Amino acid sequence: MERELRLPQQGEVLGTVTKIAGASRFVVGCKDGNERLCSIPGRFKRRFWIKVNDVVVVQPWTLQSNERGDIIWRYRPQEVNKLRDRGLL
Repeated sequence: MERELRLPQQGEVLGTVTKIAGASRFVVGCKDGNERLCSIPGRFKRRFWIKVNDVVVVQPWTLQSNERGDIIWRYRPQEVNKLRDRGLL
């Protein structure tokens, strides 16, 4: 089943998971040039599983916005191809 492509909203950035830090924390290299330690909020914890090199949407925290954030979306491989076609990756 094909779902609609979700693009980053205001205040959100695309990123690629570079390392798993444990306890549902991940190091994500974001498109804005920052590397953030990101976690999965409780409401999303069992909704998606994240691996290294997954493309995700990160919502930076209001405090420590260049260092930390929350992962709020994970793209499927076919959606990553669509993002590349649009020039977002």
